[in-house]
Amino acid sequence: MTTPLADIRLLLLDVDGVLTDGSITYTDTGEQIKSFNVKDGLGIRLLMEAGVEVGIVTARISGALRHRCDNLGITLVVDGTKDKAKALESISANTQINTAHIAFMGDDLIDLPAMTRAGFAFTVADAPAEVKTRADMITDLPGGKGAVRQACEAILKAKGLWEKSVSRFLS
Repeated sequence: MTTPLADIRLLLLDVDGVLTDGSITYTDTGEQIKSFNVKDGLGIRLLMEAGVEVGIVTARISGALRHRCDNLGITLVVDGTKDKAKALESISANTQINTAHIAFMGDDLIDLPAMTRAGFAFTVADAPAEVKTRADMITDLPGGKGAVRQACEAILKAKGLWEKSVSRFLS
């Protein structure tokens, strides 16, 4: 049974295809370059300021991701893991947040084990059909193009915190 968004206490995000558009650029020296969306970043910050934790679960290891997480204040990062369901369970145990109160946002088949065990599953507009059919919410936007912002807004609105989040920019 899907957990209402109002009860979500932690949002876990995949990276490639969710926080990015899925592209990975390599320099001649082999360094990875990733692009992140600033609107996603503001959504993450607003969610964290409202008391919802945000973490990362990704199969890849990337210095660019570490820099982005440092910039956003995300300290819960599990990278280099192919078993995202196990990572979800471990995070649940370490944070003492039941998986029923954790939302997971993924975009591809590797994310399905975590998505189906989390209390709420988000996916992006450009996810494959197999992932979309198992998601509780599909964003209107593709990965790396504001999809994470939509998920953050959905959680804040469900908790009745969106107007408060917006009001600070209006005063």
